[in-house]
Amino acid sequence: MSTASELSDRARASGRLGIDAEFVGEGRYRALLCLVQVAVDDGDGGTRVEVLDPLRGFEPGELRDVLADPAIEKVLHAGRQDVAILRRTWGTDVRNLFDTQVAAGFAGHGAQTGYGPLLLEVLGLRLAKSASFTRWDRRPLSDEQLQYAREDVADLLALATALQDELRASGRLEWAREECRPLEDSSDDRDPDEAWRRLPRVSRLRPRERAVARELAAWRERTAATEDRPVNSVLADAALVELARRQPGDRQGLDQIRGLHGRIASRRGPELLDAIARGRDAEPPPLDGARPPLNESGDAPLIALAEALIRARALEAGLAYELVATRADLNQVIAAARRGDEEPDVRTLRGWRRDLVGSELLELLDGRHALAVERAQQRSPALRVVPVDGG
Repeated sequence: MSTASELSDRARASGRLGIDAEFVGEGRYRALLCLVQVAVDDGDGGTRVEVLDPLRGFEPGELRDVLADPAIEKVLHAGRQDVAILRRTWGTDVRNLFDTQVAAGFAGHGAQTGYGPLLLEVLGLRLAKSASFTRWDRRPLSDEQLQYAREDVADLLALATALQDELRASGRLEWAREECRPLEDSSDDRDPDEAWRRLPRVSRLRPRERAVARELAAWRERTAATEDRPVNSVLADAALVELARRQPGDRQGLDQIRGLHGRIASRRGPELLDAIARGRDAEPPPLDGARPPLNESGDAPLIALAEALIRARALEAGLAYELVATRADLNQVIAAARRGDEEPDVRTLRGWRRDLVGSELLELLDGRHALAVERAQQRSPALRVVPVDGG
């Protein structure tokens, strides 16, 4: 029986597996998957760890089905990029994901706590991180690298169990699971036709300049993907934006662009000129989604009031404010309340966030409730929401 089959059988028997990946992104268009570490319950109260080497020809086989099976829990730590790379490289979804970094934020251990510090804080185990920045794409791997890779998942399942126990006791386990679900759709795919939106100061470009920038950015993305190199090594952002502004029509014009040195102009010149010409003839793209909706100046006090409520509830719950709301969320909520529009589809008004503070926020903005300062002996002042009649 193959290693993939054995690991799949153990994962199905126990209903879970831990997984981690080592990859190299430097000098490439997309990160290269170099190692995959898997941990499963061994059936005797311990953990079996396997280090799988895609660069040495490992085929995931049945593990693809296991990763996509919503009946089997997949445990990762800070797993967004791991999920994206596994989806692309192994051609599989990752469902029923439990991210221990996400869970830590709901259990009072900090929203961005690293694996080593979290392992020490929750289980009292110290992790050696001596090989984290080594070259995972070179073979053979050293004993130090292999030991590091194994340690990265050896206690991952135990950590997940401990965090789940804490969250279950506080009634926040479902909150954490809800927050993990969007990670299942993580992807490192990039739409060339939307790449222009990531350019610096793109909102300052005129409509025709945006059309040229879109064509240049799309060409750059496709070229970088074909040659497997970082986009900025094909054409730097600053040079691309300057090309969009000046729109040269010949090689002499290209030579006037700062940052577009002779080698790039010689090698890429015809392609750059073609992209510029296409952009001149194209319909300018709208800026929709490039910046948040504008609020009126009178919204500032309402935003401050909303922030005060959210910070108070986040503090009471032991959660980071940023986990509950963003300024962009509040901008939309306040603007909708002022105009009498329907609730905007923002995360602060969905799921556990709505239960924690979203409903109160809407009632506050609707004028049905007010904030009051509550004082008690041996207790810091706290905010409470009260009906406007003072009851």
